[in-house]
Amino acid sequence: MTTHPDLGFGIGLRTGHYDAILEHGTRADWFEAISENFMVGGGLPLHVLERVRNDHPLVLHGVSLSIGGSDPLDPGYLRELRLLADRFAPAWVSDHLCWTGVDAHNLHDLLPLPWTEELLAHLIPRITQVQDALGRRLVLENVSTYLSFEHSAMPEWEFLAELTRRADCDLLLDVNNVYVSAVNHGFDARAFVAGIPAERVAQIHLAGHTDHGTHLLDTHDAPVADAVWDLYRHTLGRLGRVATLIEWDGDVPPLEDVENEALRARAIADQVIPVPGTQPVDGATAAA
Repeated sequence: MTTHPDLGFGIGLRTGHYDAILEHGTRADWFEAISENFMVGGGLPLHVLERVRNDHPLVLHGVSLSIGGSDPLDPGYLRELRLLADRFAPAWVSDHLCWTGVDAHNLHDLLPLPWTEELLAHLIPRITQVQDALGRRLVLENVSTYLSFEHSAMPEWEFLAELTRRADCDLLLDVNNVYVSAVNHGFDARAFVAGIPAERVAQIHLAGHTDHGTHLLDTHDAPVADAVWDLYRHTLGRLGRVATLIEWDGDVPPLEDVENEALRARAIADQVIPVPGTQPVDGATAAA
């Protein structure tokens, strides 16, 4: 059994918002920073991260660990990540359940994996290596997928349940990714939510996607879709209140617009699981 702090409702720390955050603060409760953007010797990024961390909880979120890859894990990368985590004391460190490259070439994409016993056997010692190197539990995120493997022997949610149990790691549940993959592959998104171990979920991601007619694409360049908000409501009903973050990475709007999405998430959570002694706020009003 694991427990995780409820950080509230946060946003991703993005370059275009640095000035607004430093000058005016934010209505968000916490920030998620892309780890690799701050694995540097100095300069503005670290100055901003220091200022932000002084006032808000922080989570580090990586994109290059390649936990599912065939290359050995990079010990230099793990050392730099450990130094960053030790310096800024994030609530947790997360990355994606995927592979990102081969033969030391980073493809800069989050590539899918087959859900097999062989992959479980491959992942468990690698997760142990990362957790030992960082001195903390790793949190892994489900990614959006656009193809499936014939060799997959179980649904993704069953795989995640087994992985977290055997490797003693935690989950970052991306609700948008669940919805995107469910539409693309024709499975029930609520079955995914029902199948994951609730006690392992440290965080939730929400983001926008693009509908291409034949498939959905996880683009993080738009407001959260109504169907994803509905799935978020359902997810909270099963999991309870979980630290929730809005991701917005393309066509990034002013800080206020991203904050409004976080406030809408808060309003929905207050409707589903009211905080004792408070009155629920209408979600549409909070997002206005």
